[in-house]
Amino acid sequence: MDRTQKQQIATALHDDLAETVCVVVTHQTGLTVDEVTQLRRQMRNAGARYRVTKNRLVRRALEGTPFANLAPLFTGPTAIAFSRDPVAAAKAAVEYANRNNKLTVIGGGLSGQALDAAAIKALASLPSLDELRSKLIGLLNAPATKLATLLQTPAGQLARVVAAYAEKSGE
Repeated sequence: MDRTQKQQIATALHDDLAETVCVVVTHQTGLTVDEVTQLRRQMRNAGARYRVTKNRLVRRALEGTPFANLAPLFTGPTAIAFSRDPVAAAKAAVEYANRNNKLTVIGGGLSGQALDAAAIKALASLPSLDELRSKLIGLLNAPATKLATLLQTPAGQLARVVAAYAEKSGE
């Protein structure tokens, strides 16, 4: 790989990291091509991306991004997962690492703050942004539904009472 290719890779990675909210740094040893393909598919389905990286290029790409403090994590066979969703990359990486011991989560970052492996696993246990939005909408919608039910109940009861009186006086 010549210098211009390295420059292009570092620039593309820098642009990706500048737009990212969550970065997960992993060590991978012995993953087969099928396993990496499955991991990438899982990441893509979660809304994240996964890249095997050259440590030197990543350290260069991290400069000037909120994740510059993650540079010491890049030693050995590393790869990164990143996403705009604060939970997606962590959730997908931890889920895969729990099923396959060839992938190890070593740390990461969230909005520029460095996280250790335990914090990444805790982040992965949180619901995703879409799940939180749906829960919030459900919570906002529930009082309105209950209010409509309560307002309809007295009218329904009154109608039943009137119908009972009408039926009784009709006999």
